Amino acid sequence: MDLLELLKAAVYGVVEGITEWLPVSSTGHMLLVQQFMPLSVSKDFWDMFLVVIQLGAIIAVLVAFFHELNPFSRTKSAGERRSTWTLWAKTIVACVPAAVVGLPLDDWIEDHLGSPFVIAAALIFYGIAFIVIETVRESRAQRLMAEPAAGSTVATSATGAYRPRHFSGSDNGASQPQQELTVSQVADADARIQNIDDLDWKTALGIGLFQVLSIVPGTSRSGSTIIGGLILGCSRTVVAQFTFYLAIPVMVGASGLRLVKYFLKGNTFSGTEAAILLTGCVVAFVVSLAAIRFLMGFVKKHDFKPFGWYRIVLGVAVIAYFALVAA
Repeated sequence: MDLLELLKAAVYGVVEGITEWLPVSSTGHMLLVQQFMPLSVSKDFWDMFLVVIQLGAIIAVLVAFFHELNPFSRTKSAGERRSTWTLWAKTIVACVPAAVVGLPLDDWIEDHLGSPFVIAAALIFYGIAFIVIETVRESRAQRLMAEPAAGSTVATSATGAYRPRHFSGSDNGASQPQQELTVSQVADADARIQNIDDLDWKTALGIGLFQVLSIVPGTSRSGSTIIGGLILGCSRTVVAQFTFYLAIPVMVGASGLRLVKYFLKGNTFSGTEAAILLTGCVVAFVVSLAAIRFLMGFVKKHDFKPFGWYRIVLGVAVIAYFALVAA
């Protein structure tokens, strides 16, 4: 058993656990880490490991959202169980575009789009997209705060505090204290879809179409679906949550496909390879739990601009580094 390779696998697990759920591209980060800290394994094993390590992250989603995703929960009413089944159906439907486009192109993408420069370009392009989309949303919010429009989901009080209309009620006639919101929070409160149960079929499928963009390494599966959800009128909390759900069938299917292809080539796991894969998955699971908790808390108060800037800085750094290496 090679302890150094297990330590490397643990590092990959940390990278996967953090970047799978933050909109910064897990595959892009994994491929970049490989440039500096490659595993001493065969190419077939590495190609399989790069995808199957995601299973650890997926199990973290099932644990973190077990109640929300469990249609058999005895604590749910009949209506809530039907809503859970409907949510699963919307999730499956939203995954169809990625399966239709991604499966036939899987080998071609692996052979042609894994270069650092492709990853860097995708990091920068979608980083700019995050900043532009959030800026547009916040510009609208500033107009609402200056002069809230009739029928807007944002309400104002005499004190100048702003809050979503669906939170601005009263209890037994007593007025409730108004919570001051930031421009970012007002922008999110004005989103058309504020609850995961209100996510309609058309919007779910639309988010699924945006997920197709993530077939290009460096794009980020979560990044593409979050961008799509924001454009289609979802709040940050809703689109982040639905992004987690979408990952379940997509990543389970992708991992299963890679395992089948790996074994069909006549490969088997050595003891060290099995330990490397298990270590990566377990670490990815633990780190993912923390990353999911962080992102769900972060989006309640902040926009996605920091991730956009991070992507741009990382993309520029990648281009600069590999351009120097190639020179």
